[in-house]
Amino acid sequence: MEPDVREFSVPAAVAVADTATLTDPVWDNAAVAPGTVQFQRLVEGAWQDVTCAQFLDEVVALARGLLAAGIEPGERVALMSKTRYEWTLIDYAIWTCGAVTVPIYDSSSPEQVAWILEDSGAVACFAETDAHRDAVAQVRDRTPGLAHVWHIDGGAIEQLVGEGAAVPREDVDRRRTATRADDLATIIYTSGTTGRPKGCIITHRNMLSDIVNAIPELRSLFNEGARTLLFLPLAHSFARLIQIGVVQARATMGHTADTKNLAEMLKSFKPTFVLSVPRVFEKVYNTARQRAQADGKGAIFERAEKTAIDYSSTPSPGLLLRARHALFDRLVYGKLRAALGGQCTRAISGGAPLGERLAHFYRGIGVTIYEGYGLTETSPATNANRDNGVRIGTVGRPLPGVTIRIDDDGEILVQGDIVFKGYWNNPDATAEAIDADGWFHTGDLGELDDDGFLRITGRKKEIIVTAGGKNVAPAVLEDRVRAHALVSQCMVVGDRQPFIAALITIDPDALPAWKRDNGKPEDASMESLAGDEQLRAEIQKAIDEANQAVSKAEAIKVFRILPRDFTEATGELTPSLKVKRNVVMKEYADDIAAIYER
Repeated sequence: MEPDVREFSVPAAVAVADTATLTDPVWDNAAVAPGTVQFQRLVEGAWQDVTCAQFLDEVVALARGLLAAGIEPGERVALMSKTRYEWTLIDYAIWTCGAVTVPIYDSSSPEQVAWILEDSGAVACFAETDAHRDAVAQVRDRTPGLAHVWHIDGGAIEQLVGEGAAVPREDVDRRRTATRADDLATIIYTSGTTGRPKGCIITHRNMLSDIVNAIPELRSLFNEGARTLLFLPLAHSFARLIQIGVVQARATMGHTADTKNLAEMLKSFKPTFVLSVPRVFEKVYNTARQRAQADGKGAIFERAEKTAIDYSSTPSPGLLLRARHALFDRLVYGKLRAALGGQCTRAISGGAPLGERLAHFYRGIGVTIYEGYGLTETSPATNANRDNGVRIGTVGRPLPGVTIRIDDDGEILVQGDIVFKGYWNNPDATAEAIDADGWFHTGDLGELDDDGFLRITGRKKEIIVTAGGKNVAPAVLEDRVRAHALVSQCMVVGDRQPFIAALITIDPDALPAWKRDNGKPEDASMESLAGDEQLRAEIQKAIDEANQAVSKAEAIKVFRILPRDFTEATGELTPSLKVKRNVVMKEYADDIAAIYER
């Protein structure tokens, strides 16, 4: 029977005062627990403690520099940098001045940089590297209001601190306390899978409402003994929420943008929880599986995997299953947990569906993944699985203070203090997104069960309608196909076509082992292997598995292996690793046409 719950609401646990701002916890922490380690920053390969008191002093010193530079309340200051300690320091210093942070992804093109600086009316920009500074310099003629460009790697923070030494501390306090909850805190430009980015107007109240109501539900993650290593881009609202949650809860956070050496970073930092997108969890699992197969232990891993999934999905495991689980915990699971630093027992996943099999696998090895949901426009989290309720396959219940409604066409609507105020300089888009009754229209499709758990079923604008009139949600198929160790990306096509097809890319990290195991030349290119029958037979297994989740009319009938993977650099992925469907459709128009000319 289909779920028929149309609306579910959870009362707010914490009301945000009109005078509250995102900087309050920085001052409170320094007063209450000055010696608590708030951050650990990587200095010459070693983690260096930054206490609550030290963080406050550094925020104030940089804020004094910003006041000396003439930054006024409400003015926009852009921040283009990888995830690092200085990102957080700058963010809080901007807020302390009553100004507005405008994040820019460090991978943004000059055209994107120009648009964000121009549209936001930024008066200053922090640029991390020489390349970032040069990207801003290329577009200075389009941003006449940009008075300052501060080069982080060029010593800008130290310079500003020096220039601010003459500014009285009282000036910083006056500026900070004059800021109110409903003042603008940040403009976050959605990376978007289509079109030009829109700037989301987010207030202090928006983000505070989200995090102060989420923390009581997630005490196993956010507490004074908790540690997390943040490696997602802080320009993304998802990572930003973790940043303010860590400060709010006096947990400890490290930063790294070095994802190539992430395993070593995790081992040295030893987080108790991590935040990631599903693709990273898939890569960890696939790497472990490939190594086991390469070492001749593939059969053991498969039995361990099945045991973990059975253990997680069985409400009351029997004696035999518990015994098998204990055995594989010693042989396999402990090594997998060690890859996450050895102390990680929780994780948060968002941005895309994780998949039930993977969620059960991780919970079975001792790492419970709390899947959640939200958008930049909702500050960002609306729903989450949490300490008092995990339902795998869903994104959890609404957080306190949030109401979720399922519209007549299945679209997810949201109300609450977390809903943004609109799109910057774009009243038409705002009116389209927020209706007259204050409901934000997410564009996502979903279902609510009787207990309020939300299941995402697709994207409204991505629904494919075949020539036969069948509505197909691509995400159901794509998520299952991507679960295969060899698959990196899958994009389902077939709008107004006689059948459903898929474009597949191969994971470049998994390909070498497959070539070795299947007698292919080591130097064989992906382009030369795209039509290889053995490779196609392996991908067909993933297609067959995915097709089991849908009707025959929705099933993938034909697939095409592409000669290279989708990447952010080549334009097919957003910085949060979502596929830009319109870009792929245009780039591979000939491949799609060839599928339907068969």
